[in-house]
Amino acid sequence: MKTHDEMVRAWMQDPAFVREYDSLAQEFALFDELLRARKEAGLTQAEVAERMATQPSVVARLEAGGGRLKHSPSLATLQKYAEAVGCRLEIKLVRVPPHHTAATGVQPQT
Repeated sequence: MKTHDEMVRAWMQDPAFVREYDSLAQEFALFDELLRARKEAGLTQAEVAERMATQPSVVARLEAGGGRLKHSPSLATLQKYAEAVGCRLEIKLVRVPPHHTAATGVQPQT
């Protein structure tokens, strides 16, 4: 039986897998940032939920990205989360070189 790392290495040989994986990179970064901020604040999901006036399951879904296929979190929800963990929400637009896709950084073929 292959290990998880071995399976990922094999999958990364498939260009279609790599494109899909890369397209999720920004989403993964958001979830990592949420977890990092909560842990740095020394809070549990239940404590964050209480501060947000919501249920712990909502915080768990938000951190895990479980709602991805249903909906993306609103700016209001992200703002509440940020405040609950003692942070300020900042959103930046970062310029990418012309003719590159934002998700993969690869030039489209012409």
